[in-house]
Amino acid sequence: MTDETCQWQGWREATERALYGPGGFYLRPEGPAGHFRTSVHASPLFAAAVARLLGEVAEELGTAEVDLVDVGAGRGELLTGVLAAVGSSLSVRAYAVERAGRPDGLDPRVEWTDRVPRGVRGLLFANEWLDNVPVDLAEADAAGTVRYVEVGPDGSERLGAPVTGPDADWLARWWPLREPGARAEIGRPRDEAWAAAVGSLAAGRAVAVDYAHVRDSRPPFGTLTGFRAGREVPPVPDGGCDLTSHVAMDACAALPAGLPAAELVTQREALRRLGVTGERPPLSLASTDPAGYVRALASAGEAAELTARGGLGDFLWLIHRVPGARDGKGY
Repeated sequence: MTDETCQWQGWREATERALYGPGGFYLRPEGPAGHFRTSVHASPLFAAAVARLLGEVAEELGTAEVDLVDVGAGRGELLTGVLAAVGSSLSVRAYAVERAGRPDGLDPRVEWTDRVPRGVRGLLFANEWLDNVPVDLAEADAAGTVRYVEVGPDGSERLGAPVTGPDADWLARWWPLREPGARAEIGRPRDEAWAAAVGSLAAGRAVAVDYAHVRDSRPPFGTLTGFRAGREVPPVPDGGCDLTSHVAMDACAALPAGLPAAELVTQREALRRLGVTGERPPLSLASTDPAGYVRALASAGEAAELTARGGLGDFLWLIHRVPGARDGKGY
C-alpha cells in the first residue's frame, strides 16, 4: 500500500477512527460538553421531561421498577438529571451506554457499559447518538455516477469508487442523487444501529432525538460538519473536533419486519406533551410571589430554548412503542 493510499479513506472509516479510535474525540477527558451544548446541557427541564416519560412507561408496564437506557450517554449528565427528578417515585435500573470510560463521581446506581443491554423493560433513550454513528458520504460526479467521497487527514476530499451494493440500494430508496455535485450521507449504518437498539427492548419505548431530515427536506449537499470548543468548524478527521451529520430519520423509522412501527414528532411537540411549553408566567405572580415569578420566568426561558423554531425545537423525536406495554396516555 502506498503512502498516498494510506492517506485517503472513506468518511465512515475516517470518522470511526477520529471519534472513537485511540485519542479520539469522544474519548477525550473533557467529554462532549466541552465542545457543544445539547438539550441535556441547555436546561434541567429536559431531564425532568424524560423522567416524566419514564414514569409514563412504568405506568404502562404496570410496575414501579423500570429500566432506563441512555445510549450515547456522554458523561452521564442525562441519567444524573433523570434520577434526581424521579427521586423515590420509581425504582430505576439505569444503564449508560458509552464507549468512553466511566467518569469519576457518577451515581453508583448507573451501570456503565459499552453495549446496549438486552431484555430491557422500560425506556431506551438516545439523545444525539445517531448523528455520531459514522457513515460514508456519496457525491454524483460530472457524468452523474454516484461515487464515495474519500477524505485525507487534513479534511481534503476526492471522489473514489462508484457506490454499489447495499449502499447504492439505500441511496436509491432514501436519498437519490440526480444532479452532478449533489451529496448525501449514506445512513444505512444508522438504520442498522437503531434497529438493533429497538430490538434490545423486551417492552416499553425506544426514543431517538436528533438533528434530522426526512425525504421531502433532504439537503442537496449533505450536512457533514465539525464542532470544536463551542464553534462550528470544517470537518477534519484528526480527533480534535466532533464530526456530525444530520440523520435521515424516516429511514431509521422504517424498521425491519417484526419490529414496531414508529412515530415522528418535533421536539417542540414531544416536550409539549410532557409539560414543557415555554409559556411565560402570569404577570400577577410578580406581585404575589416575586421570587417565584423570577424562577418561573427563568424556567420559561429555558423551555423556550428547548422548543424554539429554527433551533432545538426542530429536532425530531423517533418513538417506537415495543409490544408488551399496556395502552396508556403516552405517545
